[in-house]
Amino acid sequence: MATAGSGDVLSGIAGAFLGQGLEAFSAAKYAVYIHGLAGDIAAKDKTQMGLIASDIINRIPDALKRCS
Repeated sequence: MATAGSGDVLSGIAGAFLGQGLEAFSAAKYAVYIHGLAGDIAAKDKTQMGLIASDIINRIPDALKRCS
């Protein structure tokens, strides 16, 4: 997760939750969880060393599905 752009992905997820009306703390908490879960899902396919920010982005829908 310590790769270029992964922080941008996290802030984008948090911003999306804020834009949907969540309180700031809830948006941050859920964003961190979804970001981490999407990263875990992506790492299973790409390995941790090969993970880049777009891999996390591509797995956000999968992470959201697991939470619903």
